[in-house]
Amino acid sequence: MSTRITIGLFVGGKGTRMGGLAKGLLRTPDDRETLIERSLRQCALVAPDSTPWLVGHAAPYAALALPQLADSPEGIGPIGGLRALLLRAQAEQSELALALACDLPFLDDTTISELITPFSGVSRVPIVEGRLQPLAAAYAPASTLSAIDRALALGKHALMHVLDQLGPELDRVEFDAAAGRALRDWDSPEDMEH
Repeated sequence: MSTRITIGLFVGGKGTRMGGLAKGLLRTPDDRETLIERSLRQCALVAPDSTPWLVGHAAPYAALALPQLADSPEGIGPIGGLRALLLRAQAEQSELALALACDLPFLDDTTISELITPFSGVSRVPIVEGRLQPLAAAYAPASTLSAIDRALALGKHALMHVLDQLGPELDRVEFDAAAGRALRDWDSPEDMEH
């Protein structure tokens, strides 16, 4: 793949519904690796020349020895992490930034490929069962940074406001139920039972 990609694995959540556990360190259903190790392995299959970054408070992941990005600004949720990732992508002169939550136990290389190809300079966010998935998406750095800054200027901190601000610069990619399973996350202990 010739597209230059900056990858961000979002690890900054507090995991309160999981009892404060670092969700990316949970074991995959087959118990072979942690969720974040699986995501790293799948990303390496698709974009072997890209350096993945841990986005957010990454202290629990120190053993991975990966570069980290602090939210920019901090204290406003995932929008600050996405902004930090996009700034890094611009610094690396990447055409796209791949944003992935750290709690995706079924994420695979096929799904990642579907997110990033074909990339035509427009942000691509999947829709699963009618819901946009902003933390499993490919973003065009310049236009998305502008959208974030517009949302922040309006006092809006939700990622959905960023997607609204993107307007025609957003490609909503419809995933069927089978493809959407790869983007199912683990937000609570109940999610791990399915």
